[in-house]
Amino acid sequence: MLRYILSRLASALIVIFGVICLVFLLIHLVPGNPVDMMLGESARPADRAALTAALGLDKPILVQLGHYLVGLTHLDLGTSLYTRRPVIDVLLERIPASAELALAGMLVALLIAVPLGVIAAVRKDSAWDQGAMTFSLLGVSIPNFWMGPVLILVFSLWLGWFPVSGRDGFGSLVLPAITLGTALAAVLSRMIRSTLLEVLGEDYIRTARAKGLHERTVILKHGLRNALLPTITLLGLQLGTLLGGAVITETVFSWPGVGKLTIDAILRRDYPVVQACMLLISLSYVGVNIITDLVYAWVDPRVRVGRGR
Repeated sequence: MLRYILSRLASALIVIFGVICLVFLLIHLVPGNPVDMMLGESARPADRAALTAALGLDKPILVQLGHYLVGLTHLDLGTSLYTRRPVIDVLLERIPASAELALAGMLVALLIAVPLGVIAAVRKDSAWDQGAMTFSLLGVSIPNFWMGPVLILVFSLWLGWFPVSGRDGFGSLVLPAITLGTALAAVLSRMIRSTLLEVLGEDYIRTARAKGLHERTVILKHGLRNALLPTITLLGLQLGTLLGGAVITETVFSWPGVGKLTIDAILRRDYPVVQACMLLISLSYVGVNIITDLVYAWVDPRVRVGRGR
């Protein structure tokens, strides 16, 4: 198990290093200059040159990358070019909002997916099954940038039940969480349905029924519990994405999280903030993936034996 953990950590460090270098290089290739964004197009060339030198943007890209990597070894994410504040302080202000939205979206997804997947599996080929799979298809097909405005139009503008945007109390969390959780619920419900159908055909399920156990006990205690292992793996993978920041959802609802911060920083060409946001997203995704793999290996020893070779 220790060898398996070390191998997963080593591969995670390689992935994170690759993400850091790739993001750093790509963001400097994007058209636009933070100096022009800060001074405007009418600024004098001398002022542009002075600010470029002050920000260290006049140095070669590889030199800038080297300075950035050295700063990361000291947990120094740099200073925002736009607000002139330490990037770590800006991130710490936004992480709680993203975590709150991610957990709420995950809760919405589970509340929808578990009963939907169980009903679809138990009543296979019935109207319930067809309805559940239709919802799953719609949930996967409808993008967040369309779902979000529709929910705002109906429940905020027409009915006036929830705020349009921002983060002010429980009401402002409902619509973003539904937008974020619906697509995930569609994927999870299909996974629960397929795995539960496979489990319900096993011999121990027939044995449980032959003992006279109630059908609800057979499905929930013996069937669903054994069908949730692949679902937990998928849930862990999706949680990494949600924790990294739901960029589209946060932008649509002006939710003050890491995703909204990333978009704002890109528009302002605020290189240090963009790099820090992408680093946080990659760390969240890789970290949750590692935890998921370790839990899976702990539950099923065949995984760590097979991968540890």
